[in-house]
Amino acid sequence: MINSDLFLYDQSIRDLEGKLLCGVDEAGRGPLAGPVVAAAVILPPYCVIEGLNDSKKLTENSRITIFEIIKKISLCFSVAFVDNEKIDKMNILNATMLAMSQAVSSLDISPDFTIVDGNKLPNFCKKAIAVIKGDAKSASIAAASVVAKVTRDNYMKAMDEVYPDFGFSKHKGYPTKLHYEAIEKFGITSIHRKSFLKGRI
Repeated sequence: MINSDLFLYDQSIRDLEGKLLCGVDEAGRGPLAGPVVAAAVILPPYCVIEGLNDSKKLTENSRITIFEIIKKISLCFSVAFVDNEKIDKMNILNATMLAMSQAVSSLDISPDFTIVDGNKLPNFCKKAIAVIKGDAKSASIAAASVVAKVTRDNYMKAMDEVYPDFGFSKHKGYPTKLHYEAIEKFGITSIHRKSFLKGRI
């Protein structure tokens, strides 16, 4: 199924601002462990990706399939990680803004215009807007949300191999009953966000 509104939204911005439109989104603001990951994606004009939507509305298998398509057809994309230690030092909002800035600055192509999910803009460029619930409005932001989510999920699955008692492959670091029980039993790992666990450690 194709959500044509997402692609029409992007095309309306390209018509005004230029062909190279970059969408930016993040994954991992809420977890107790792991990094926040931002992605920046430039899709070709008039491209349509079947099934593309806000990553939160997709199954894990759908996200993986769409991520592979994005890797093949995007003009370019990049991801940036900000780890738990920096999150603890600068807070999650500033860490998210930093990850977004780094993702955009790492692109091989300079975009004509950038659209960012949310209500705040990182200070990376002059020609940009923030779009509340942008991952449900823009194909470029939806693509970035998928790239960020799949990339972060893969990282947390790798961390499950390092810390097998915590169930990271299941909850990806988010605050679940299983996760809290593991923290109570085993303590915290080197990837936990201490600022998110005040009163528990």
